[in-house]
Amino acid sequence: MDKREILRLLKKHKRGEYSARRVMECLKDLPYRDLGSAKIDFHRKLRRGFPEVIFSPGKTREQMAAIIGETLRRKGEVFALRLEEETGIFLKNRFPGLEYRKEAKALFSIKGKRKPKKSRIVVLSAGTSDIPVAEEAALTCEMFGYEPERIWDVGVAGVHRLFSFLKILRRATAVVAVAGMDGVLPALVAGLIEAPVIAVPTSVGYGSHWKGLAPLLAMLNSCSPGVAVVNIDNGFGAGYLAGLIQRQK
Repeated sequence: MDKREILRLLKKHKRGEYSARRVMECLKDLPYRDLGSAKIDFHRKLRRGFPEVIFSPGKTREQMAAIIGETLRRKGEVFALRLEEETGIFLKNRFPGLEYRKEAKALFSIKGKRKPKKSRIVVLSAGTSDIPVAEEAALTCEMFGYEPERIWDVGVAGVHRLFSFLKILRRATAVVAVAGMDGVLPALVAGLIEAPVIAVPTSVGYGSHWKGLAPLLAMLNSCSPGVAVVNIDNGFGAGYLAGLIQRQK
């Protein structure tokens, strides 16, 4: 439930269409809905302008179906992350109006949703293997209502590829730079542009990479100012921050 829904209820009460009791029934579960294994925070969009996100790992199909079913019953938006393809397609088929995007491993509402507006957010991936995390960031921007520019496979091993996109990068309001291996891409980008750079380390790399710890430390130690770092593989957190930055423009 968002501000528009509450205003709709109040107007119906004012016109005499809804009794005070009926309005109370509609509002009683506004803060959250207790399903036992999950407490769905329907108040979050009202507080923050973005609905609660379902982190899927560790949840059974039954738990996911219960959360999604209750969310849709309350006319809420579904945004579920880290869903393997088989489960994503199962839930998509069970709940019409949802779409599963394989590249981002995400299930989300499309029914009644407006097409995202073009924005000056840019999402970069250092390599092709970093695309799933980068797509999670890009889709999060879309859920905010902003269509980002996607640029894949421009890591420092072939730095001339990045320079081909400098014109786009220098117009950006925010850049999400996703990189595994040595994690150098965000620092390089931040040294070339004016906009804030949101760095996302990924768990893509060899043994001493320590499943993303090496690029995380490299990004935290960036000598280029204007770099904010999120946790390993946290495309959602990066996309969310980029959406907040774009919202201020």
